[in-house]
Amino acid sequence: MSLAYVALGSNLEQPADQIRAALAALAALDGSQLLSHSSLYLTTPVGYLDQPDFINAVALLDTALTPYQLLDALMQIEAGFGRERSFRNAPRVLDLDVLLYQDTVLDDPQLLLPHPRMHQRAFVMVPLAEIAPGQQVGEHGLAADIAAALDCAGVVRLESSAQPRRQA
Repeated sequence: MSLAYVALGSNLEQPADQIRAALAALAALDGSQLLSHSSLYLTTPVGYLDQPDFINAVALLDTALTPYQLLDALMQIEAGFGRERSFRNAPRVLDLDVLLYQDTVLDDPQLLLPHPRMHQRAFVMVPLAEIAPGQQVGEHGLAADIAAALDCAGVVRLESSAQPRRQA
């Protein structure tokens, strides 16, 4: 079994409900257990700005899936939610990204680990730091330190995850 952090995002069709349903889908993944997840956060769009705000969260899985199997499973969940990939940073019903998978480093066209831009994104780092403040993020430092150094003005916690936090 391996620990993997997954980012969740949605800004279409009742996004908070989409994130809650996606967390349930992650909890139901074969060979995996949802150990914890962050609160839900309302966040401003990045890249393409002419779209609704997002709801974001981060989940921690204990999984027997390989990184590539996990990526495939996440893409299947996205497809089941009606994800369409019209253009980069487009509005979406659901976006799931593998952020970290144990200490795995991959530089592959299909999967980059750790996620290459996560340390630059408050909408990822704030929820990650909530559930794993001591988590090392590649060569960038600890999740809590990275989150504290980012501009977090566009990240607002909506509701508590109401569950125990795992300390990395």
